[in-house]
Amino acid sequence: MSKCEQCIVRQFSSLKALGKEELLRMAECKTSYTIKKGEPIFEEGEITNGIYCIKEGICKLSKLSSNGKDQIVKLVKPGDLLGQRSMISEEPANLSAVALEDMEVCFIPKTEIMQFFSQNNNFSMNLMKSICGDLKDADDQMVDMAQKSVKERLAGTLIYLEETFGNDKEGLLRLQLSREELAGMIGTATESCIRLLSELNKSGVIELIGKRIKIVDKIKLRRLAD
Repeated sequence: MSKCEQCIVRQFSSLKALGKEELLRMAECKTSYTIKKGEPIFEEGEITNGIYCIKEGICKLSKLSSNGKDQIVKLVKPGDLLGQRSMISEEPANLSAVALEDMEVCFIPKTEIMQFFSQNNNFSMNLMKSICGDLKDADDQMVDMAQKSVKERLAGTLIYLEETFGNDKEGLLRLQLSREELAGMIGTATESCIRLLSELNKSGVIELIGKRIKIVDKIKLRRLAD
């Protein structure tokens, strides 16, 4: 049995539609990488020529603005695929993907993926649904940026980090972003993010333990987000 057949994370992506023979073919042509924290998987403007399947670890998808600020568009977790939009549109990557922790990533070449796309209707439909989901998330984020205050966006992001990535055994957010990265997610200056975190800490909604964050009053935090 191939490693692709045994891989649990493929059940969370478009790859779950592939049959045994397709998985065997994919196992023969894929390349596995270990990406260290802070290293790029690919960079904005790069031709990816395939897709990346995240096996372990978390990365950020971000875009560098004209003023040099790193705007984080999405956080990517195990089971997610990267590069499918630019592969199908035959365009360079619109975003950079950088590891937030040590990662295990598999690269599947475009030639193989496009064969699956043309021969397996369930796979092609799943892939298109995934791209549509990304577009919906981008629409929601654009509306939040336009209609919500920075404090509301920060509250919503903290809830998202807990509900998506969970807490450690001490109740702290498992995924600990730097203040700069957190500011990049909510579209504000790092100084403003630090000030708002301090306000939430003083009001007892969160607890700051060094650089780490613990959500203390989730009901109040959700009220702030909404």
